[in-house]
Amino acid sequence: MSQPSNAPKPSLQGVRIKARKRTVKAQAKHEPTVFIDQLYKYLETVPAGDFDAFTNKLIQAGSTLEFLKYADALFEVILVGGLIQPGGGYLDEEAPMCPFTIFNASEPVQIDELRKYVDVLNKLIRRYKYLQKPLEESALPTILQYIHKWSPEQKDKLAITIGLLMAQGLVTAACLQALTKDHLLKNDLSIEVITTIFRSYLTDQGMDHLSAALKRGGIRDLLVFFPATKRDGKALEGHFKAANLPQVADWYAKKQSVALKDGLIKELQELCEKEEPAEHIISYIKTRQESNPLGDSELVQCIWQGLMASVDWSTRPDQIEGLALREVGKYAPILEPFCTGPKSEVALINVVQVYCYEDTRIIKAFPQILKVLYNKDCISDQAIIYWYQKGSKPQGRQHFLKSTEALVKFLQEQEESEDEDEE
Repeated sequence: MSQPSNAPKPSLQGVRIKARKRTVKAQAKHEPTVFIDQLYKYLETVPAGDFDAFTNKLIQAGSTLEFLKYADALFEVILVGGLIQPGGGYLDEEAPMCPFTIFNASEPVQIDELRKYVDVLNKLIRRYKYLQKPLEESALPTILQYIHKWSPEQKDKLAITIGLLMAQGLVTAACLQALTKDHLLKNDLSIEVITTIFRSYLTDQGMDHLSAALKRGGIRDLLVFFPATKRDGKALEGHFKAANLPQVADWYAKKQSVALKDGLIKELQELCEKEEPAEHIISYIKTRQESNPLGDSELVQCIWQGLMASVDWSTRPDQIEGLALREVGKYAPILEPFCTGPKSEVALINVVQVYCYEDTRIIKAFPQILKVLYNKDCISDQAIIYWYQKGSKPQGRQHFLKSTEALVKFLQEQEESEDEDEE
């Protein structure tokens, strides 16, 4: 039997009615604009340039508005003045610029003025610590991927601000990964932005600090910010020197040199452990020098370190000095072709000195090691005498000078005897 048409419908009290996905999506799309309208009400009464008042109003707004939910929107309006839509344009081109945005900074761009904006952000993030993560992981990468959309002055304002944010530890260098996108590498845009960021950073911190920040942010090689056709060390060094940032160029050159040396040492160790013939190892070193040359002194030091790294020192303590002398004699033919003059010879003596100083098991064998190298034509008597008189390293200097006193005296007497014979 059918119910009468005027009977009450079943109650749905306490049951959540799930809205259609399309409706939720449509509403969500406009929620940031509602948030921004509410934020503007806090900021629009503040006089331009009153940074303390802007700080207070933003902190006050955070107590009632959902900053965490709308963190991207919050930083978009503060950094670029309005909400960004996919593609990089403003969501509403007709909307008024945010009352507080770095784009309001005067032109020509002054770093000291932008520092005031960053100070406001610093205080805001200190108050609402949860804002730091979305700024670094979402807001900045989004803005940076559209940095080609802004005017040169706006790009500079953004880059300087990011440099200051990084220097103050408010964000890490991880956000810079966004600048490695292909469309930004064209026409040197990425590297120009990176250069401005570095220049800004270095007004607050030193190069060592920047180096550590890049490492923490996963930026392993600055060449990723250059177009593919310009990815070589010389282009990078030339760029930063021309940009009056020689400290970046010098740091990169040093970093590459360290990597080059470490690579050579490891390769030599592996070749020796495989017991490759000396001729093969010498050929390898010469080939490597042609493509990635090192200075004579640096090269001979790397060769020594690579050769010695392959030695198995696990022997009886009373036999270790004998082992050291045998190994040096065995590898001396590999060293000899690269001991090309006084500079490289003294460099070899010094690397042996430091090596013996750091491994006290063979510290007493130092004079005997020098004798082996001398007999194998790796070092000359003049090099040993020069090292003794004024070329030694500070590590254990007095010990090593005393232990080689007899050897040096012998060489000096021999030299004097030869001079007399010539007369």
